[in-house]
Amino acid sequence: MSTLIRAREDLLSHASHESVRAAINGLRIPRWETVHDIVTVLAGSCSPPRDAEAETARFLLLRRSIGEGESGARKSFQELLHGGWGGEDGRWNPELVMGAMLNPFSAIEIHPSLAAPHDPIVSEDEWIQLMVRQIEEQGTEHTLRVLLHMLKGDYVGADEGAPYGYSNPDREALEAYAAFRYGCQETLRRLRNEPNLLAESIRAMRADETMDRDDRAEMLENESDLSLMREVMIVAPDTWEEVSEEAQHMVFGYLIKQISPVGPFGRPDAERFHIIWRIPEPSTDS
Repeated sequence: MSTLIRAREDLLSHASHESVRAAINGLRIPRWETVHDIVTVLAGSCSPPRDAEAETARFLLLRRSIGEGESGARKSFQELLHGGWGGEDGRWNPELVMGAMLNPFSAIEIHPSLAAPHDPIVSEDEWIQLMVRQIEEQGTEHTLRVLLHMLKGDYVGADEGAPYGYSNPDREALEAYAAFRYGCQETLRRLRNEPNLLAESIRAMRADETMDRDDRAEMLENESDLSLMREVMIVAPDTWEEVSEEAQHMVFGYLIKQISPVGPFGRPDAERFHIIWRIPEPSTDS
């Protein structure tokens, strides 16, 4: 066994004959490196060969339990993260049973709003720290029951239908302003390059049969304001800052059918927002 270990350069020890003999005969508790290498060599010598990584992971828990007791025989979080829950040949082991029982899916029907993809408002580490503090202050049972209620849909903001239980009006207002600002920037870009764009967009908006009834009513009400329409008709990149905000909004609505966020905060505006124009942009292909 010692010869086989020493012949390999990928192992952890250079266990001597005496080290191997003492480990196998249980004369003393061997170093983990020695156990690792003995198990690795034996796994490769089986017929058929066994998975050396899986076998060493199994023996690590056995050796750790010698010094730490029952808790040492359980996988740490990092071992679960990188090595999985274990189980050989489809057979259940204690870790698989405990993993199934700990999974909230086994106990409740998780609310669908919590299962949808979303941008977290805190990091995982911050969430863990909050849970630890909650357990210290309120106790484990209280904290777990609160967590189960939240997973079932009883969370802050649920009655109002806020996504994931949280709504930030300030952030929503900032996002709406950012979308309007980017839309105006793109509107001016197109007006510089396409002199007839505004007139064509007005015709397209009036002919749009899919337009929302309330939006059409608002458009007709705005168009009845002659002074506002005079401003709209003189809008150009050079006069943009001279007209009222109401006129800017009207031009925005004439040119842009829809603008929606498609990327998170922090991304460039061109990657954050997607614009659907009433008149598609001319092709840049030559």
